[in-house]
Amino acid sequence: MNAPNERVALQRIECDLLVIGSGAAGLSAAVTAAAHGLRVVVAEKEPVFGGTTAWSGGWMWTPRNPVAQRVGIVEDIELPRTYLRHVLGAHFNEARVDAFLEAAPRMVAFFEEKTALRFEGGLKIPDTYGNVPGAGTGGRSVIAAPYDARQLGDLVHRLRRPMRETTFIGMTIQAGPDLAAFLNVTRSPRAFVHAATRVTRHLVDLAVHRRGMQLRNGIALVGRLLRSATDSGVELRSSSRAVRLLQEGGAVERLRAMFPAADQHWTLAVPSATGDGARLGESVGGSVDRTLAAPAAYCPVSLVPYGDGTVGRFPHIIERGRPGIVGVLANGRRFCNEGNGYHDYVTALLEAVPPGEEVASWLVCTRTFQRRYGLGISRPTPMPVGPFIRSGYLKTGHTIGELARNCGINAEGLERTIAEYNAYARKGEDPAFGRGSTVYNRYHGDARVKPNPCLAPIERGPFYAVKVVPGSFGTFAGLKTDANARVLDGGGVPIPGLYAAGNDMASVMGGFYPAGGIGLGPAVTFGYIAGLHAAGARSAAESSEANRVKAHQE
Repeated sequence: MNAPNERVALQRIECDLLVIGSGAAGLSAAVTAAAHGLRVVVAEKEPVFGGTTAWSGGWMWTPRNPVAQRVGIVEDIELPRTYLRHVLGAHFNEARVDAFLEAAPRMVAFFEEKTALRFEGGLKIPDTYGNVPGAGTGGRSVIAAPYDARQLGDLVHRLRRPMRETTFIGMTIQAGPDLAAFLNVTRSPRAFVHAATRVTRHLVDLAVHRRGMQLRNGIALVGRLLRSATDSGVELRSSSRAVRLLQEGGAVERLRAMFPAADQHWTLAVPSATGDGARLGESVGGSVDRTLAAPAAYCPVSLVPYGDGTVGRFPHIIERGRPGIVGVLANGRRFCNEGNGYHDYVTALLEAVPPGEEVASWLVCTRTFQRRYGLGISRPTPMPVGPFIRSGYLKTGHTIGELARNCGINAEGLERTIAEYNAYARKGEDPAFGRGSTVYNRYHGDARVKPNPCLAPIERGPFYAVKVVPGSFGTFAGLKTDANARVLDGGGVPIPGLYAAGNDMASVMGGFYPAGGIGLGPAVTFGYIAGLHAAGARSAAESSEANRVKAHQE
């Protein structure tokens, strides 16, 4: 270990493109550039690769992608463009939106044809705002196909492990048929066989490899991109942190140092995601866009107490849309349509809580609901719920009033809310917030519940509740870029040699969340765009230099 004042010797690395960070955006740029002839180095400040992408659900919003086209879902570019124009409003940037929409299907095709990346389609996943012109009802999302980590060889030991809270003893479960099987394990022999097979293999992997080897979701995307990077000759350097940017002749170079950062914060990003990219970009004149509708991609989270004193974070994505649950404030009143998108839930929460009060809400349901669908990190039957009650993660009560008192909620307010909700829920109605009125709501409901798949009364105790607070998947605010992912200075001029994608780039969605996967979809797409542009810029520079030399010789 180096003494406090000892300088660390730096090794000079020559490459055509240096990628800082190993999330989906960085790896996308690296693989694309390497496939087009550039010498590429990926510098990751942590000992493991994958960044926050490895903790993500892995879905990518990529309208008009070839996966959907292969099953007959074909649409004109004007449809998703119209949808984004209506959702983003004044934050609609035509050049950047068009660059994304035009490149997204080409990106998917490139990775499928030239790399180890394979995709599955979200053929039934609707956009968030189904009543907006141009909204899609399915096919605009893709996810990396499951991947066997054995194909990474020794590189598997440098792959980030998935997020503890969103796995089953370290095993990733993918939304769709895979998750449905686990939720129906006690109701369907076929589901039981599927779940048992997966769990058995996972236990064997834990015994042999000390980690899960069945990669799904975001970690499958990272695994396939790492395999592709290695196949393309990309040099992968871990424990290499970018310290500052150097400009030579007006272009940007990067230096790395060998020390980690472990700042803790309540988000769903990895602890090492501390804004290095934006800071480095600003240091050479880049400008961070702070005018977006929201600074981050919000998600409600609950804080999970562990026996060792640490606290985990669980993202509430699915159960809010199921029938028989409501979200309430400390006054006991509902404040939004619980089945809407996770970003919208937090936005509504931030707007509803009076100034000076704790920004928090409670998801309230019955024990029957929890046993059927789960509640936060507490899994449904057959997994035990007792440990989460004893730890205080879940609050309980034999009556609504007792539950309210145990949570610190206004008892009279909660009793009135549940009574009002139940009166309409029995008829499948929600006049207060219209739950179940959109395709997106109904997709996340339970089709077996009639007449409204998103509504069921909360009547028979015991009753359960979990406290949820604002969280985020990552930032929307980031460096201003042009349609080629080049970082812009304060005057709107591209900084030569400097690109940004992923969370370091100001979101093309303008601070809105029009569909699931609008984080990773643009991240991988603009990483692809950056890699292409860097390769083209290099080729243009070499061509220009060759012409200059030729002219000099003549």
